[in-house]
Amino acid sequence: MAEVQVESLHHSIGLLGISAGSLLLAVHSYSFTRPAPLIPSTALGVLLFVLSAILAYAGVRKSLRNVYLFVTLCLTLSVLWCSYGVIHILAGQGVLNGLGDYRNAVVPGLVTFTLGLLIIAGVGFLHQEVIPAIIASAVSLACAHEIAALYNMAFGSSAVACNYLIVCFTATYFAVGRFLYFLSKEKIILPGTDLANSKANELVQDNNAGTNDLAITGLILNMLSASVFGCKLLGVTNNLFVGQVPWLWAAAIYQTGVCILSYRALDSLAATFFGFTSILKFAGGYSLLYRIWQADEPVFPVPLLVVFAVLFAVLAIFRALKSPLEGLYLLFYVAYCISLACCPKGFFEGGPQGVDVAIFVASALMTLIYLYNMKASTKFPTGEGTMKALLARNSILKLREGKDLHAPYLGYSKYADAEVLGYACSVLASFSITMTVDPKAPLATVVIPWVVAAGGIFKLLCGSLAFARGKTLESSAFILYGAMWIIWGLTRYSGLYGTSRGFQVAVGIIAFMLFNGFIVFSTLFLSISWFIYSLTFWLILISFLLDAVNAIPAGYDIAVTIIFGLVSFFCFLSALFNSTFEGSLFPVGRPIVKLSGVGGGSTRCLHLSARKASSVKKIAEILKNGGACGIPTDTVYVLVAACNRPDGVEKAYNARKANNMAWTNVPDHSSRCSTKRQAQDRPMSLWISNLKQLEPAKHLFNPILWDFMKAAWPSPISLVVSRGKWVDFLGMKDSSKYVGTPQSIAIRIPDCSVTTHLIDLVGPIAVTSANPTGEADTTHHNQVYAKLGDKVDAVLCDGPSPENIASTVVDCTKIESGNIGFFRVGVVPKSQVLQILEEVQKKHMVGYTNSAFTLEDQEEQQNHSHTVQSGRNAASPKERISALHTNNVFSTKK
Repeated sequence: MAEVQVESLHHSIGLLGISAGSLLLAVHSYSFTRPAPLIPSTALGVLLFVLSAILAYAGVRKSLRNVYLFVTLCLTLSVLWCSYGVIHILAGQGVLNGLGDYRNAVVPGLVTFTLGLLIIAGVGFLHQEVIPAIIASAVSLACAHEIAALYNMAFGSSAVACNYLIVCFTATYFAVGRFLYFLSKEKIILPGTDLANSKANELVQDNNAGTNDLAITGLILNMLSASVFGCKLLGVTNNLFVGQVPWLWAAAIYQTGVCILSYRALDSLAATFFGFTSILKFAGGYSLLYRIWQADEPVFPVPLLVVFAVLFAVLAIFRALKSPLEGLYLLFYVAYCISLACCPKGFFEGGPQGVDVAIFVASALMTLIYLYNMKASTKFPTGEGTMKALLARNSILKLREGKDLHAPYLGYSKYADAEVLGYACSVLASFSITMTVDPKAPLATVVIPWVVAAGGIFKLLCGSLAFARGKTLESSAFILYGAMWIIWGLTRYSGLYGTSRGFQVAVGIIAFMLFNGFIVFSTLFLSISWFIYSLTFWLILISFLLDAVNAIPAGYDIAVTIIFGLVSFFCFLSALFNSTFEGSLFPVGRPIVKLSGVGGGSTRCLHLSARKASSVKKIAEILKNGGACGIPTDTVYVLVAACNRPDGVEKAYNARKANNMAWTNVPDHSSRCSTKRQAQDRPMSLWISNLKQLEPAKHLFNPILWDFMKAAWPSPISLVVSRGKWVDFLGMKDSSKYVGTPQSIAIRIPDCSVTTHLIDLVGPIAVTSANPTGEADTTHHNQVYAKLGDKVDAVLCDGPSPENIASTVVDCTKIESGNIGFFRVGVVPKSQVLQILEEVQKKHMVGYTNSAFTLEDQEEQQNHSHTVQSGRNAASPKERISALHTNNVFSTKK
């Protein structure tokens, strides 16, 4: 219920944002013809910009629920109001001169959103999605009326205001209806706002899991950029100037977001495509700024555009494997890049603008087809599965498929691999600087967007995604290279560098060379292709250095950039082929230097995603065969073994003991060093999945203790209980010497479905912490691999742990004599444990008092204490007394 409320809140926020923006635009439209509008242009622009951010938030949040039409509507309106708001800010600041400039600025965007929202409305009515359909149709009519009013004042602006008022009232009605539905606990239901039907529709849409519904927003953004240049060719606008930049750069920024979310949807090819088109939009917007620094239109680097066409062509071939229609659509961009290469003035000439018109029409058709197919039972044919059927007949090319298609190197990741885009950006950045640039007029050639956007911004993005997938070295290289491309691009090609050369620039480049030297050395242990890739980038840095000291030989810079570009292109093809087809059609090569040990031997620690039932079964099989594994819990990561396999328990015990010894060998002159060494022999704890596993031995437990366990579990509360004959009922056999002490055993039922399911499969497990004594708790599966990778058989990966500290440890060994104390207060606070004790007190008519253990009592307990080995070890006696001050003592009244 709580999750439903949160999702409905996001939906309501989106509707209220639409309502507020529509109200602003209605007021603005009514006062548009007045000498002094009610809302100043700058204020209106700022408010629309803020509301666009709210809509983007609502759209992204709902995109995780597969509510495709509402997501598309929110993000489309967000782009509209973001760009429209910036244009109004420019108008308010005097950048746009008169009605003519304002019309040339806003019309290209309004044309796009008139058609785009009309498509959304039509599909919404066909699919009976009434709310987004009404809103989209009204905004579409408002955009159309505004275009008509700008060209003929006889139309007036009242129709625009009326349409926005319809949107305002509709969105407000449904938003308030959702709020009332939950605030009244489903007692007040406004007509048409019954969420029972809405949730049923979402369940139907969840059957389309795996589809990338954000791709539809990306297609509308392609319409937007094509409209800016296409309207100039068709005579709708008079010129291309700075007032149209907000449309292009808003489309570029939002499409970058679509690229990231496409990686999250595990659609790497779509993400790469939207990354490419976003780079084109950044370049288009940058080129329209030329009048700020020069009178003549800029020129474009021909080699880059030819290479860009090749990249689009390769991507189109691979995209056609999924759907020939999508591959055909990408060919429009191949033609677009070729037309740009054939025209020295690029975006400003008729050839590319004609292709823009074709892209606008093709994008509109693709939007209609894919938006309709998202929910329709009878779909438009796209050829999906055709190429797959053809490839199934040959034995050479076999598509890589299955649930492990996007499995990362280290366990679970929410994102697909972005190396294809990373290598492609290296290709674009390197070939963009092959064209000679006049140092006196560096801005006359459009180089900055290719170097900064492609080589820098998107390289940083790819590095972040590589880190999320556990590729630490690759992510470090991408981030370093991205930072270098940004700094060098802005310095060398923005006019900051000029004709002078400086020692400071050379020192900075040398620092980057030193960092890259570490990367080159590290790639010796990765693969041959990565070694060559990083080594050739070193040649790029050398060319930068020689240029900085004005000592570069003629042609050296062009030669090394071409070499680096070709190496990057091979890596691009290799990543693309190897992620699409089984086998190594483009081999990346083995490590030049291979180490023994972690990652170097023939055996390697398995990394399995905790989100898959098959992974949990695999871990269970390993534990049944005497293995030791790292797993996630309701607190932090732990190291476990099956209690009925003494060899596995011994392995887990020795793994942590060896880890402690390695850690304590580090010089440590603190007074706690002896405590750390003594902790090496601390026993393991016992975990079960259900109290029914102890039912046969219930008569052996104190009734108060039994009810305390029943009330406390499952939870991050560990209970240290006296050892007894009940242990024999769990089949521990020879494992018992490692679990607990001769006097007591720490036992717990974790509040984690993955962990309890695993225990159901293998039986009770022996648990120890995955970190050395005294170190911080292990809160990520990568940390388990780093600390215990060569000592465990597998790691069940689930990303960051839900908590940063371990469980709360309660001592119940003296419960029969009336005492319960705290060894450590962890995730569960003291007050919550006391509340559980009070409930037990009421049932058994007993009371509890507050007192402090004596130092002797604490030292005695230290001899058989249990740090529930799901995290940090217990402190020394003095440390516990100073930390806890008092302990709660449970006394029975007879």
